[in-house]
Amino acid sequence: MTIHGNLKKMKTEYADPVRYYIQTGEAEVCMNELLGHEISLEFLNRINCIHCGKVTKTSFGQGFCYPCFQTAPEADPAIVSPELDMAHLGISRDMEWAKENSLVDHFVYLALSGGLKVGVTRHTQVPTRWIDQGASEAIIIARTPYRNLAGQIEVALKKHFADKTNWRKMLTGNTEGFSFLADDKSRALALLPEELKQYSVNGSEVSKINYPVRFYPVKVNSVSFEKTNLIKGKLNGIKGQYLIFENGDVFNVRKHSGYFAEMKF
Repeated sequence: MTIHGNLKKMKTEYADPVRYYIQTGEAEVCMNELLGHEISLEFLNRINCIHCGKVTKTSFGQGFCYPCFQTAPEADPAIVSPELDMAHLGISRDMEWAKENSLVDHFVYLALSGGLKVGVTRHTQVPTRWIDQGASEAIIIARTPYRNLAGQIEVALKKHFADKTNWRKMLTGNTEGFSFLADDKSRALALLPEELKQYSVNGSEVSKINYPVRFYPVKVNSVSFEKTNLIKGKLNGIKGQYLIFENGDVFNVRKHSGYFAEMKF
C-alpha cells in the first residue's frame, strides 16, 4: 500500500504498549501493525510550513518556514525555555493563544528517558509529552498556574538534573542504574527555593509507559531526509517520535513535520 502527503508528528494513544499513527495529509496508518514488516519513506523534495502551509526550502523549529518561526506563538522561544514565557505579564506573540496554552496549569516532572531528566508540560499534555520523549517512567513533582512559574522551577532543578533527553540511550533501552523516581522526587523538592516549594505536589505515583519495540538495538544511527531521500527497512519498533529499524537506523518523524513524503508498506 502507498500513501503520500506532508508528515506530521505521530499521533499516540496511551495503551500497553503505546499505539502510534503516522499522519500524511488525510491518511492515517497504525504503525504498530507494521512491526516486523518492510516499510519505506521517500522524500518528494517539497516542504510545507506546518503553520501557514507555504512551501519553504528549509524547515525551522521542526516544521516552520522562517517568517512563521519568527512570529507564530507555537514557535516562541518559551516553548523550549518556559522561564522566558511572559504571558502572565500580558506579553505574548498571541495573547488568545497564550490564554489556552501558557496561562493554564503546568506540571513539572521527572522522567526516565535515556536517563533521569526534569521537564515541563501543560496539564493537558500528560501523558502525551512523556510518550513523545520516550519516557519509560515519569512522576509529577509540581503544579503551577502558568508556564513561567513552571519554568522557574525547572531552571532551579536543572542545576542538579539533566533537562534534555539522551536519545541514543533512550532508543537502546539503556535506563538502568537509576534510583526510584519517588526518591528522586523527594530530593528534587528539597532542592527547590523556598518561594517555589508552595507549588509542590504530594504523592509518589509513578506513571509507567511501555512501547512497541520488538528488541532494542545495541547501537543506533540517525537517518534523515537531509542525508537521503529514501529511508527503508524492516520496522523493529517505535519509541518517542522515532521509527526504529532492524539494522539500527532511527528516523525522527516529528523532526520531519511538513516534509512531503511517500510511504510504502
